[in-house]
Amino acid sequence: MPDFQIRVNATRTGPIRDGRFQLAAHQYSDDMGYAVALHGERLVQQRLRQVLRNPTGYYQSRITVERGRGGAYVVADGGVIYGPWLEGTGSRNFPVTRFRGYSTFRRVKPMVDRDSQRIAMDLLRRYQARGLLR
Repeated sequence: MPDFQIRVNATRTGPIRDGRFQLAAHQYSDDMGYAVALHGERLVQQRLRQVLRNPTGYYQSRITVERGRGGAYVVADGGVIYGPWLEGTGSRNFPVTRFRGYSTFRRVKPMVDRDSQRIAMDLLRRYQARGLLR
């Protein structure tokens, strides 16, 4: 029986090995969070235009997308002192006064949750069109 040897030289290359995939996945995750938060900000602004009776523009100008704890994006009112009163979560809302608040953020959250998958899929298609995350 003859002896024989097989030698194989293999090198691993590609997007997973060199870190391109991880970088693209991290960037996609960050972009997705930001896109969903921007959508939420637009919905909050739209709702405030519907419910505010005498808007001065100050409160609406403070609604922004910010980085929250843990790096996630959040839609916030910038700590406006009367923000909890407008939302209806302040100590001076019902039963202290008749005003129950507009519940703007609480009413918008289910809409953002509903639309977030569509936003993520649209963004994923854009990433795939650029050759990322295939």
